[in-house]
Amino acid sequence: MANITPKTTRRGFGSILQSPLFGSTVALLVAIIVFSILSPRFLTPGNFSLILQQSVVIGILAVAQTLIILTAGIDLSIGAIAVLGTIVLAQASGAVGPVVGLLITLLVCVAFGALNGGLVTVLRLPPFIVTLGAFTAIVAGTRLLAGSQTFPVSDPLLVLLGTSFKLGSFTTTYGVIAMLLVYVVIGYALTQTAWGKHVYAVGGNPLAARLSGVKSDRTIFTVYVVAGVIAMIAAWAALGRIPNADPNAYQNANLETITAVVIGGTSLFGGRGGVLGTLIGTLIVGVLRNGLTLAGVDNLYQNIATGILVVVAVAADQFMRRKTAR
Repeated sequence: MANITPKTTRRGFGSILQSPLFGSTVALLVAIIVFSILSPRFLTPGNFSLILQQSVVIGILAVAQTLIILTAGIDLSIGAIAVLGTIVLAQASGAVGPVVGLLITLLVCVAFGALNGGLVTVLRLPPFIVTLGAFTAIVAGTRLLAGSQTFPVSDPLLVLLGTSFKLGSFTTTYGVIAMLLVYVVIGYALTQTAWGKHVYAVGGNPLAARLSGVKSDRTIFTVYVVAGVIAMIAAWAALGRIPNADPNAYQNANLETITAVVIGGTSLFGGRGGVLGTLIGTLIVGVLRNGLTLAGVDNLYQNIATGILVVVAVAADQFMRRKTAR
């Protein structure tokens, strides 16, 4: 009996060290410490507020990407759907009012999410191919719809998520609150509902999930539909961030969401990870870009650093999968 407790303790500590959340949290803390040393402005409340505000749109879209990657899929069109949503929201609100405009935008974003989900589940097409085709078509369609023009918005409801307010001495926006609410709601759904368990089951072991009675196609389809809802929220947040619907905005959003998800520890092979890791991954990318900007590093080098982080994160995921398989 004397030897059991130390072994159990060591095993428990080892499992903590191997957790993707542990690695991403340490990476975030190290980045904060390093940039605090490099720039005295980094640790100021105003700068942290700026990092959060700059992370809102990608942070919200990354939740949708997390859901899809958990099912062992990937979505290369989620950013394009959100950009389309900004154009639809601006145009529809000008024609029928902001409330109806929001409803129309929701329907459009959900329709594209459902289309992606239908092609993946009904026609059995690979998610990569489906969403790559959707991305190409939506980008072109968005520019045609907009006539390659931008649409400034000023309605208080449309720019609501960009409105700032104070929490003590800390200034934030309703967009940041909306982002955190999305994480809380989806996090709860993934961890506390049968639907969430099915999402993990479908991504982790599709055969076992089917044998257990999980309706895999239905689960995957609903994930894409929910991703469409989240894309609409991101579109709304984008207009609050910059009150200008631009068909050329957020061109790298798809890749940036994948980056946040992977750095946050969600496995590209499905079934492992979660939105808490994605939030940390989003903050890592935000801190990295902000810190390098304050240090005077060119944007191209920032992209190189982010790319290296993605490769390291995927390599770590592969290593952990092989170690677990043994």
